[in-house]
Amino acid sequence: MRLRAEHRRPCTLAALALTAALAAAPLEAAPAAAGDVPSDAQIAAAVAALSRDPLLGGERKERTLRWVNDQQEQARRRPAWIEWISGFFEWLARTSRFLFWGACVLLAGFLGVFLVRLLRERTASGATDRFTPPTHVRDLDIRPESLPEDIGAAARGLWERGQQRAALALLYRGLISRLVHVHAIPIRGSSTEGECLTLAAARLEASPQRYASQLVRTWQQSVYGGRQPPTDTVFALCDEFAAALAARPPAAASGAACA
Repeated sequence: MRLRAEHRRPCTLAALALTAALAAAPLEAAPAAAGDVPSDAQIAAAVAALSRDPLLGGERKERTLRWVNDQQEQARRRPAWIEWISGFFEWLARTSRFLFWGACVLLAGFLGVFLVRLLRERTASGATDRFTPPTHVRDLDIRPESLPEDIGAAARGLWERGQQRAALALLYRGLISRLVHVHAIPIRGSSTEGECLTLAAARLEASPQRYASQLVRTWQQSVYGGRQPPTDTVFALCDEFAAALAARPPAAASGAACA
């Protein structure tokens, strides 16, 4: 609106000057009759009079002040990495909704994986509760039907006949078989001697536990250490085998728990 007003003022002055020039035209040219159209000579004389006016003729330059946008100036001076960070946050602002829903999908996926693992662990725990006794522990057959009825007497006979290793192997096989099938200790097919004793310690009383530890220690010294145990030690293990590893009656077990 301001520019239009500035341009309108010269036009008004030009119109007034043209009127004055036409009024003064009789001095230079013949006057025109009322209602007649000005001749070309009259128009030329009026234009010449306007061009000689110092207020209307020529070109004029004007200087004006304007405000500079500080933000644009600073943006031109900022380093490129600042521009990149600014653009990154602008992109985050534009895509925040998609990022939110993407995060929700990821959380739902993690929750699903957690629930699946939890179900698998519970299934594995249920499978542990339904323990299936192994038939062999480290290549040793522990099935009850593969062992003699009186394991202690059979091992004593083998030792007396000079079959010391076979006697100790029979005692160890009988021990693992009784722990698994009589005392329901969850021994695996790959369990070592130490693992068997650790599992048995949680379910056996003090006396059976001491017997099992002594028998396993004697077995290890003979098989891995190459040291033959004394005969009286082996005979004591043979004679105590049945009593030490016999099944406890329910009444005795409940009485011991109350005590």
